Amino acid sequence: MKQKNKILSFLLLLNITVQDTSAQDVHFSQFFETPLWRNPSLAGIFNGDIRVQAVYRDQWNSVTNAYRTGSVNAELKMPIGKMDDFITTGIQILHDRAGTIGFTSSHLLPAVNYHKSLSTEKNRYLSLGFMGGIVQRRLDISKVTTNSQYDNGGLGETFANTQYSYLDGSVGMSYNSGIGINQNNNFFLGAAYHHFNRPKSSFYRNANIELHPKWVFSGGIRFSVSDYAYLTFQADHSMQGGFTETVAGGMYGLKLGGDPDDALYTLHAGGFLRWNDALIPVLKIDYNPFSLSFSYDVNISKLKQSSYGRGGFEISVSYTGFRKKTADYLLCPKF
Repeated sequence: MKQKNKILSFLLLLNITVQDTSAQDVHFSQFFETPLWRNPSLAGIFNGDIRVQAVYRDQWNSVTNAYRTGSVNAELKMPIGKMDDFITTGIQILHDRAGTIGFTSSHLLPAVNYHKSLSTEKNRYLSLGFMGGIVQRRLDISKVTTNSQYDNGGLGETFANTQYSYLDGSVGMSYNSGIGINQNNNFFLGAAYHHFNRPKSSFYRNANIELHPKWVFSGGIRFSVSDYAYLTFQADHSMQGGFTETVAGGMYGLKLGGDPDDALYTLHAGGFLRWNDALIPVLKIDYNPFSLSFSYDVNISKLKQSSYGRGGFEISVSYTGFRKKTADYLLCPKF
């Protein structure tokens, strides 16, 4: 077990090097609960005019003190102009802590998204969103050990700083539309370009080390199978530096209690696959205006023998509602 912990500690320390060179971003299994993180133009694509979501991820703690990540996003949308256009303002807050050395990233990213209506008869919008703000990264140097520490009796590594900050920016575009006469049947497609300003990212203040831009392509579709049941499928494909990630899956939703247009509860069950990495079963319950979701990563990657197949646990909670009692003043996408 000590040898295994050494290997995992090495992997976590290697991750810091990757963060400084290839700089992959944090990911969530419940990516559908972090819309701004995947694409700022997905802000406001929900049935309501205010939404607050929080996700907490705990990964690899079965074998070591690995990754703990928390995300909070809030969105507020308002009509603009004389048509059915509207604008969404929002904010994305994220905090990630990895390993015993306390490698920490904190993000504060305001966002704005403009939705252009393409139809006066149905939900059909083209959206353009921007997100940008400040990111801080830091580590606890007192908990870092290196070979030089044992060979020379000292740390043996020189850090220009134990923390640094940079400005970061993202832009995205999405298209969503209803399908047929049932406005609860709809789909969306989106593309986002993150870190377009290529921020410098190094504890050593190396100007040649920068955060690689990341492309994220997203899609989803929802359609009814009966008055009380529907299916939802979503997928993301990300490319950053020399790395790619694909995650896709779906859930079956069953409405319980009351009218199907205003059900008391909705239960969701399904699963997602992160290609070559994890199987992700998901359970979700809606109790209007709140939602609660649980998921767990079952590791199927090359690390499954060290992790015993255990990956990351996630829990999310969200609130979605209207500030006014009627939704008539705003034609809303419903995904």
